[in-house]
Amino acid sequence: MGRKIVHQQRLAWDGARVFVAALESDVLYPWLYRRITALLGSPYGEALADSRRLVRGPEWDRPFVESAKWRVRLEDLLRYHPELSTELGRLVSDVTFRISAPGGAAGRG
Repeated sequence: MGRKIVHQQRLAWDGARVFVAALESDVLYPWLYRRITALLGSPYGEALADSRRLVRGPEWDRPFVESAKWRVRLEDLLRYHPELSTELGRLVSDVTFRISAPGGAAGRG
């Protein structure tokens, strides 16, 4: 079998988009916080908590700002740790599925 090629910029953008979308959910956020902290470490979990606090603030454009910050954060991560691309891709797919599931969260884990 050949190796799977990962487009890091696309993965970073998709991750940023769904991570920020999940911040709105009281069901998905705690799950995502645990998963990001386990996969990437506590600084990323803390950044997610900060993003959630800011997204829930009064500024209407904050989700766009937080998405941009997460895109850069994830691009940098993948640039220096490309070995994380497979697991990060799985997490992004899982978050995408959970967001699109009826009720905003499917399954457990």
